[in-house]
Amino acid sequence: MDNNWNILGNEWAVEMLKQHLLHDSVQHAYLFTGPPGLGRRTLALRFAQALNCPKPVAPGEPCGKCKTCQQIERMQYTDLTVIQTEEEGKTLHVDPVRNLLHTLTLTPYQSTYKILLFLRFQEANKNTENILLKSLEEGPPHAIFILIADTAEQLLPTITSRCEILRLRPLPVERVEAYLKERGAEAGSAHLLAHISGGRPGYALRLMEDKKALEFRTRRLDDLQALLKSTRVERFAYAEKLTKRKKGDAEEEELLRETFLIWLSFWRDVLMRAAKSEAPLTNVDYTDAINALAKKLPLPEARKLVGDAEGAIDKLERNVNPRLLAEVTLLDWPHG
Repeated sequence: MDNNWNILGNEWAVEMLKQHLLHDSVQHAYLFTGPPGLGRRTLALRFAQALNCPKPVAPGEPCGKCKTCQQIERMQYTDLTVIQTEEEGKTLHVDPVRNLLHTLTLTPYQSTYKILLFLRFQEANKNTENILLKSLEEGPPHAIFILIADTAEQLLPTITSRCEILRLRPLPVERVEAYLKERGAEAGSAHLLAHISGGRPGYALRLMEDKKALEFRTRRLDDLQALLKSTRVERFAYAEKLTKRKKGDAEEEELLRETFLIWLSFWRDVLMRAAKSEAPLTNVDYTDAINALAKKLPLPEARKLVGDAEGAIDKLERNVNPRLLAEVTLLDWPHG
């Protein structure tokens, strides 16, 4: 394990956690924020290893090879409990969390610390956050809470005020591109994936390994280009096809959410170019289409398209009628 805990980027975060270990100033609760695919969970697991590794190679440096480190890596360690919703986008309810917190009085079975890792904690409802708040205030010294969320603002202020917050940041796309080449990606593929990932190495690596996800993205962006030239009737028909599924089909619901996220990334690119920003595009393989739209759309309209896309994702997660949502979204798109 290297001196950055085998994590690409965010060296400052690793160094901060090491200093907490070295100076015996480990906090009771941590909150790691940033977009998915950035390495938040990996950082949490490395910190858990550093806290509990019985054979550290140096102070604050877990070996990564012992039984404890290996079990933590697989999230199968006795004194590590991982809490998350069964499916992404669902709600983390209070009962399983309350039952878990009742066990906090038990001392760690094998190690110094009992670690509770909450993944996608922005999916917790307010009752769940409030029940956790009491444990953050009164929990035993052997319990370390690590919360992971997209942003701190998604959580109650009373939760965030009791956590040490580490806001992880995307890497320069050039660094992710070099990383992918080291992992065997061809130059063109590495360039595209680094941009699509927005500087998130974990997400880039998943795309590299999942060809179907890339094909899905291309289909949806091609659909967007076609829809901009379509009639109202054709847009209604597409919305019906896009949202036609069996009730409660979780996989189809996730695909719809992914579709909206892909479209959001495209409209953000258009907004950046309309605003004359020199920031790297996400969808570099659609540069011509992005530039053409940016020249035609007034800046306020480009902003509105981004806001509408963000609002559609939020409404989808609040169980608004998917077909109606898709229809409204598509009808508000410009005609090109």
